[in-house]
Amino acid sequence: MIGATVARRAASSPLLIDWLPVLVLPPVLVLDAALSVRGKPIDVLNVLVAFVGCVPLVLRRRLSFPRMAPLLVGGVVLVLWLLHPENTVVLIPMVALFELALNGDRRRSLWMILAVIPCVVISVVPFASGWPHIASIVVRNLALCVLAIAAGDVLRTRRQATEQLVRTRQQETLRRVSDERLSIAREIHDVVAHAMTAINVQAGVAAHLLERDPGQAHGALRDIKRVSGEALGELRQTLEILRDPAQGVPLAPGATLLDLEALTGGLRSAGIAVELKVEPLAELPAAVHGAGYRIVQEALTNVARHADASTARVTVRRDGNAVTIEVVDDGAGRHGVNGANGVNGGGNGVRGMRERALALGGTLEAAPAAGRGWQVRARLPVAP
Repeated sequence: MIGATVARRAASSPLLIDWLPVLVLPPVLVLDAALSVRGKPIDVLNVLVAFVGCVPLVLRRRLSFPRMAPLLVGGVVLVLWLLHPENTVVLIPMVALFELALNGDRRRSLWMILAVIPCVVISVVPFASGWPHIASIVVRNLALCVLAIAAGDVLRTRRQATEQLVRTRQQETLRRVSDERLSIAREIHDVVAHAMTAINVQAGVAAHLLERDPGQAHGALRDIKRVSGEALGELRQTLEILRDPAQGVPLAPGATLLDLEALTGGLRSAGIAVELKVEPLAELPAAVHGAGYRIVQEALTNVARHADASTARVTVRRDGNAVTIEVVDDGAGRHGVNGANGVNGGGNGVRGMRERALALGGTLEAAPAAGRGWQVRARLPVAP
């Protein structure tokens, strides 16, 4: 295991990567020269020349092609002059061109293809005999150099595509995490805000009637216990999502648009008359039921907290391929002053309602009602 670790570190070492061609190519050049009929006799000088001719490759990742080209041509000419291998000397420029294309761009790759033509001609003409021989070697070496450039360019393109795919997936993951957090935040806000408002109203009623009407005060305390218990249950369900990421964020609470009557008790206990009108809705998706219920819940919570109203009217009706929800009160219309239901959506309440509507492709408006009070109007499309 220690040996494997050392090998991995060595393989990723920039110094080793820079010098690897200088260690690998000279033996190949020497062997080719030894087998070639035109090769020079192999001695220490020839082996040294092979290494010296490959030394410019150490700089292939640091220099641009215009600076590398003279070094490569010089190394090739030196190897051909003193060692004269038959076919493998082209490996020296191929390694450099591959690396340059791998770390460059498409424009530089095309430019290198054009610039490599005179370099190949300069390297071949002085050492070839006869025009047919020169032409064949130039064409072969040029094709191999272009192949090296193309291979580096293809690998670079694939690497960039892979990196872009990874970035896209990371961004998508972050977006999903953000959406999950937003959904959980909405759930917690709706549950806690409604429950706290109801508890606050009922506690005020109990404190006011404790001596004059103990029976009604006890009823208010029982309502506090019921509301707090229901809120804790819903809050516990929502927090379970954080403990188990495999669970999806609930698109709807247990209650639906058909259960809105339960939301009116707190307001009626506070002396606010609530008129509830729910027209036949036929079959609706669970998401529409859930979003609609939460919108009504938050709107009534704002009425209790901010409106200073005596009556509130809730209307839910099916309007073609959408469900329309209206919550109107006759209060002082101060929702926008304290930021709960401002036109610009400054508070978390109206923002959460609007996000729920937009998530279904719907709309939500919160503004002063005609004459007096405040109105929340949502339109939630029903998917076919």
